Amino acid sequence: MTETLFLTSADVDGLATPAEFVEAVRDGYRQRGEGAPAEPRTKLTNADPPGFLTTYAAVLPDTGAMGGYMYSAGFGAGDAWFTTPLFDADSGAPLAMLDGASMNPFKTGAAGAVAADELARTDASSAAIIGSGPQARGQLRALATVRDLETVWVYSPTKENRESFAGEMDRRLDASVAAVASAAAAIEGADVVVTATSASEPVFDGDALEPGTHVTAMGQYDPAKRELDETTIERATYVPDLRERALQDAGSFLYAVEAGVVDEDHIHAELGDVVAGNAPGRQSDDEITVFDSGGTGIETVAGAYLLYEKAREAGLGSSVDFAPGSEALTGE
Repeated sequence: MTETLFLTSADVDGLATPAEFVEAVRDGYRQRGEGAPAEPRTKLTNADPPGFLTTYAAVLPDTGAMGGYMYSAGFGAGDAWFTTPLFDADSGAPLAMLDGASMNPFKTGAAGAVAADELARTDASSAAIIGSGPQARGQLRALATVRDLETVWVYSPTKENRESFAGEMDRRLDASVAAVASAAAAIEGADVVVTATSASEPVFDGDALEPGTHVTAMGQYDPAKRELDETTIERATYVPDLRERALQDAGSFLYAVEAGVVDEDHIHAELGDVVAGNAPGRQSDDEITVFDSGGTGIETVAGAYLLYEKAREAGLGSSVDFAPGSEALTGE
């Protein structure tokens, strides 16, 4: 038997800081840029009741771990469950199984922050957050670890939600955070724009983006849905988390291709290539950049292993036993 650590969301909640997630995920994308394997999500849908099952995975050899997410969402309860298996990259043995719900906004926010650190201007001090849910919270908290934010404008359609989010983040961060009445007002003068929404159609006009803006779009991973319009994609240096994913389910990019304003050559590089130094990041102060984040096993494995190590140090979690195939795969 192999002893494997089981960690609940309560075990790992608050166990790592946003900055620690950012550094772990940065190293994960560096490994991807140096050849670490990772695959885009596979999404299986169910019609009745409506819902989907999603998986994605990555191997991070320098971290010494591999694994990813398998999660379900929708269905009768309309909820989501996130399971995160983590394996040793040398032996293949199961290290841990995490309830990955509580880490989700932090590992995803960390990917956005790594991209912003590579692609936003070094003097970026203002941000627009479009969205006010958990993912928007994770994105902003992580972004604040890589840029010295002074002003943040928040927009989401429900006035109560955006004002509550702004009040919470204003207390939590050193920046001044305020709610505004439109996406157009939020992006005006913003150095960094983050979209963390469930929108099916573009959430702002790409013509309104000012030169030098960086955009992180992380709310959609569906070929039929998009947060960014064709103009934004056309104007920008476009960097996805995975090239293959951009061609599979990055709706904003696929719409722009269909409209004929860009083609596949418009993909500048994967984020890992930029982090590893194989491709340049921002090359001028006037450049508009986009990071298209749909979620990968890279940040999932990096974040999960960070939590696994911290949980072991703190004596958290419980043990479960897995039988290796050499013992249990008998057919008897």
